[in-house]
Amino acid sequence: MASGTGGPALTGSGRRAYQAGGSLRVYGLCREPVLSATGYGGVVTHLVGADGSRYSVSDVRPGGLARARGAGSASVALGGAALDHAGLARGGLLVVGATVSADGRLGAGRGVRATPLRGTAWTEEPAAALFARPAARAVAGLLADPEGEPELLGCDVRVVGGAGEHLLVRELSSDGTVRADAPVLRLRPAHPHPELPHTANLRRLAGCPGLAVRVLGRPDPDRAATLGALAVGPVPGASYTLRLPEEWLGRADLGYDRLQGSHLPEGAPELPEGGRDPLAGPAGPDADPLAESPLWRVRRLLETGVAGGRRAVAEAARGPEPLGLRGPLRRSGFGAAADLATALAVEADRRPRDAFGRLTDASADRYAWAWLASATHLGAAERSLVAASWS
Repeated sequence: MASGTGGPALTGSGRRAYQAGGSLRVYGLCREPVLSATGYGGVVTHLVGADGSRYSVSDVRPGGLARARGAGSASVALGGAALDHAGLARGGLLVVGATVSADGRLGAGRGVRATPLRGTAWTEEPAAALFARPAARAVAGLLADPEGEPELLGCDVRVVGGAGEHLLVRELSSDGTVRADAPVLRLRPAHPHPELPHTANLRRLAGCPGLAVRVLGRPDPDRAATLGALAVGPVPGASYTLRLPEEWLGRADLGYDRLQGSHLPEGAPELPEGGRDPLAGPAGPDADPLAESPLWRVRRLLETGVAGGRRAVAEAARGPEPLGLRGPLRRSGFGAAADLATALAVEADRRPRDAFGRLTDASADRYAWAWLASATHLGAAERSLVAASWS
């Protein structure tokens, strides 16, 4: 943008562009209620293609909470398919003449035809591939693209307990045990509205420490080791795990299905041979490297510039050590962040004048570049800390 060579793509687009996708076989993964602050409500049903590609079918319109709750069982407006979103989440579609947007949303054009297919369980391909990789490796790949929207992630976990509206869990290894150094992961409600069952379902799971659960959700790129849980199911081969109705096809949509006592196992989890506690390690949450880092000082300086301009940054940075930036940042190993934030503070206060008090350089370009450099580095550093919190 500064050089004047940027194309129209930099400004974004108001409508999605759909491209021809040919014939597709897609299978349901889960439903996610959508409720916006502007009064829109609906549902997004997440799908996976036969080749592992991700797709979605959206039905979001004005209507608020009532629309979000009712859309979960509304008919799917795609190629005349006689299927509702509840059925699609546990079924599949053969789509002929499909149109697909860049983010995988299926369009409902005039030439699109869809035929219902039998659904597949999470233990079958192509859905099983979502749970094949360790969470740390999958999250590192998802966070590699700072501009992209995090995709769905699947993992097998064991319940530790609850912390407010969050469910604390530890990831299971391939042999069904918990590593001694496994971090505590937080499952948060994908939508915290009290009229949606997300929070109630997580609280019910929190009452069963040691429960093995298969989770499908979306990693939160702004919080350490946090997953927005969308659906859960039993862990294959585990004895102390969920017991869902057969018609649910082995998963429960946390935003629409309500877990009951009958869906939970009786008794207590069996200890493995040797009597070792499956909840290896301390029961409390691990340290949050993002919250404990001094990077918040850089963010506060950047936000001051957004709210009050360069003069506000200059005033906030006055003193022998601007906002205590350099010392805490360097002691924590964030030398580059310290240098960039200091350069921003210095540039914000640089107002060269001639002998008559007139500005000799009224351009804000150098300040803009300093702010952008510090903000870009901050985003990369925070993403690195979030990725590290999963391992």
